[in-house]
Amino acid sequence: MNIETSVRQRYSKGASERQESLCCPISYDNSLLDQLPDEIIEKDYGCGDPSRYVQEGDVVLDLGSGGGKICYMAAQLVGSRGQVIGIDANDDMLALARKYQADMSARLGCDRVRFMKGYIQDLALDLDALESYLKENPVRSQHDYAGLRAWENNQRINHPMIPDASVDLVISNCVLNLVSDHEKQQLVDEIFRVLKPGGRIAISDIISDKPVPAAMKQDAELWSGCISGAFQETEFLQSFAARGFQAVCYDKWESEPWRVMNGIEFRAVTLTALKGPIDTTGQQRHSLIYAGPFAQVMDESGRSYPRGERILVNAAEHACLTSAAYRGVFIDPDSHSATASASTPCCSSTSTTGNSKSDNGCCG
Repeated sequence: MNIETSVRQRYSKGASERQESLCCPISYDNSLLDQLPDEIIEKDYGCGDPSRYVQEGDVVLDLGSGGGKICYMAAQLVGSRGQVIGIDANDDMLALARKYQADMSARLGCDRVRFMKGYIQDLALDLDALESYLKENPVRSQHDYAGLRAWENNQRINHPMIPDASVDLVISNCVLNLVSDHEKQQLVDEIFRVLKPGGRIAISDIISDKPVPAAMKQDAELWSGCISGAFQETEFLQSFAARGFQAVCYDKWESEPWRVMNGIEFRAVTLTALKGPIDTTGQQRHSLIYAGPFAQVMDESGRSYPRGERILVNAAEHACLTSAAYRGVFIDPDSHSATASASTPCCSSTSTTGNSKSDNGCCG
């Protein structure tokens, strides 16, 4: 059995009966869970709670939305001006999520959640539209296949499922590890593409402290169980930083591993980052001062900020470095106040649950 088939079968089974082996113990906001049907709560599988990063008015994209639990939690937080989009490729999980859509719309007072069928590593191709095309245009020859490829390319360019720069927040709960290694870069690229300038990510996933050997990666059962496809802990951060994300850091890190196999620790984390805004102000410059405690820090572009020195930045950089993602690392002398308490570590978490702890390293 190949990996994709194993993942599909395991999560289809999870839509009909609970699979305990796919879960990490997680604390959620009970006030949000109170609004959800028991079946969705029971058949949810994850390793974190990315809903806590949702803000009012957000357009939220949930990658691998499964039965819809995090989507329906997020829908209560975005308010009437917000929107939540769930993406999943599993028909049984989509059916579970859509089963309660009308009921949840009535409870929320408006329809602000929709579920779409697609691969999270290819957010431009709507699989429902693809299936409709194939019904009318079955592939029986090389010529038919060429026509399919041309149709797919046209869809991605002219009718993308998720348009460029259309999302405020991308969230995911223990799903990125299910994507094949050769498609993980495309996955990160797609997340970057759909985010608006200044958009954020909050990705809860399983990581490993050491590289996973090939023998484990070839085990379809381990892959579908969220183990052998895990990012290595350094690689996870670097893959987002290399794509151009800023303020990349582990906002939550479980001190106790979820699994230990062959001497490799697999643990739950939540990675946060943002897509920097675009500078449209030309030569406008602002001063920022790195407040400490380190002698200096360096951002993703390679620029250094020595402690206590005024550094000129453009308006887009200023907006980024004074945002909540950096949590008071920089003093804005033009506003005559620190952006937040300078003693607050830039990657510290505002809340903790279970055995999680915050990483106090700088995310710049």
